[in-house]
Amino acid sequence: MKVNNCETHIDQALDVWVEKEESFSQISFIPEDEKLSTKHTDCEELVLYVVANE
Repeated sequence: MKVNNCETHIDQALDVWVEKEESFSQISFIPEDEKLSTKHTDCEELVLYVVANE
């Protein structure tokens, strides 16, 4: 599982992750040169973090 998230909703993403995956995740900041114009689905802010189990 992999979830893209904005800074505002990162805590919510972690809570959902633990609930669904029943494990801890890794949070990675997306480097400036890899950022896309992808927006978070809940608030339309730019995605800055990836929450994943990789």
